[in-house]
Amino acid sequence: MKITLAHGSGGQSTKELIEKIFAASYKNPVLDMMEDSAVVGGSAKIAVTTDSFVVNPLFFKGGNIGRLAVCGTVNDLLMRGATPKYLTSAFIIEEGAELSELKLIAASMAQAAREAGVIIVAGDTKVIEGKGGIYINTSGVGFVEGDDYASFKCTQGDAIIVSGSLGDHHAAILSHRMNIKNDIASDVAPLCDIVKNLQNSGVEVHAMRDITRGGLGTVLNELADASGKCFELSESAIPVNPQVKSFVKLLGLNIMHMGNEGKLVAVVSKKDAEKALEIIKNSKYGKDAAIVGYVSSGNGVVMETSLGGKKKVGILIGEGLPRIC
Repeated sequence: MKITLAHGSGGQSTKELIEKIFAASYKNPVLDMMEDSAVVGGSAKIAVTTDSFVVNPLFFKGGNIGRLAVCGTVNDLLMRGATPKYLTSAFIIEEGAELSELKLIAASMAQAAREAGVIIVAGDTKVIEGKGGIYINTSGVGFVEGDDYASFKCTQGDAIIVSGSLGDHHAAILSHRMNIKNDIASDVAPLCDIVKNLQNSGVEVHAMRDITRGGLGTVLNELADASGKCFELSESAIPVNPQVKSFVKLLGLNIMHMGNEGKLVAVVSKKDAEKALEIIKNSKYGKDAAIVGYVSSGNGVVMETSLGGKKKVGILIGEGLPRIC
């Protein structure tokens, strides 16, 4: 069996690759939790994560691969309740890449790091034969001062909050590739303000995930698997930008499986749901947040449709959109 583009989609093929190859080979209690970053012991609790970025095109409306690399890594740390502190950055550059583009990417990374309050403390560069592509690997370290968030902590009755409109990044990348003219821009952003404000408020947060490859449907299925609970959604409550909604309808896409790079889903205690929603709405990058459902007994992800019926929401099957991040 050979690796295909579907193995990088964030859906079923990715899940099988991770479980059968990497999780089986590297098996340990920390990795087995399959969270966005690892919370490990030390002089204090720290969160550690690593990620690789291969987006095509390198530059897109709303950002570029450099901003994407910093925000993606920072957000993975934030999802465990960590305060991001340090990043490493490794570039793999194909022969023929433009130096001017590389400078712009590096400058964008520096700006995103300043916005997120982190510093890039180490790096590496390799040049290989190719056609001018640029790829970035980043690792991040953050400190966990209080309780860490984890999928298994999701509890029956918890509210499910999405921090804003879905599908923006996916639609921006696809619009660029298909030369479709519109105003849709990627949502790529560090979510530090949202997480910090929730932590400082005393809201009881049980779990968080950033909604990247595979979309909300895949992320919620991962949470459901880890917690042994059912995640019930209301289709009418899910926020979608009007332009993205039209784009989705035009191309026959499924918003539940479209990727984002500046949105999170937070699972919070029902008693704190409205308070948490208001905090997120008043945070940077959270103005369009919405409560989209609740956790119940059972398993899987179920959505009440706008027509009043119910349907099961699965994880992404197939390749989705290659090189979205």
